[in-house]
Amino acid sequence: MVIAVDGPAASGKGTIARALAERFGLPHLDTGALYRAVALEALRQGLDLADGAALGRAAAQLDSALLADPELRTAHVAEAASRVSAHPEVRDALLAFQRAFAGQPSGAVLDGRDIGTVIAPEAPVKLFVTASPEERARRRWRELGCPGGEAGLAEVEAGIRARDARDRDRAAAPLRMADDAILLDTTGLDKEAAVQRAVDLVVGRLNPAL
Repeated sequence: MVIAVDGPAASGKGTIARALAERFGLPHLDTGALYRAVALEALRQGLDLADGAALGRAAAQLDSALLADPELRTAHVAEAASRVSAHPEVRDALLAFQRAFAGQPSGAVLDGRDIGTVIAPEAPVKLFVTASPEERARRRWRELGCPGGEAGLAEVEAGIRARDARDRDRAAAPLRMADDAILLDTTGLDKEAAVQRAVDLVVGRLNPAL
């Protein structure tokens, strides 16, 4: 069983994917962490984030130990990852790793932005998790400790919208909902409700007679 969970930033897809992996006893891969790790390595090496060839080489030589680095969750690495992930050279370098993870005999849960469309298009269960830009900005703002008050919230929302545009408009594997994916809008849902809704959707897709 492969479960593909896609969606924009701060939609709740990572939380949902981890919960589904635990619920169904499957390994989980946050594919966004791969791009963050490439971005972190690029920043540390002083690479030009517009140089797709250099970034592709960094991705091909990525040290998996970086996936546990706490700096991956910082705002500046997330911003860099959005730029890094737009390069076809980077996506090509990471493609085999992600497909191998999805193809393991146990099955898997993967979350990202192109799982259901590129990485595992044959996945029997695909969720597209989203929420309004305003709600996603509030979530990210709270995660960051509510910096700058209302002005800070507006800045976070602007960043969310800009990242959405980059993800949708990039030439390589743009963010889009797969034709056979199930839409899960988490606007107005707390964590527990969103996870339960996701579990119900997965069970319903796997066992439509229930």
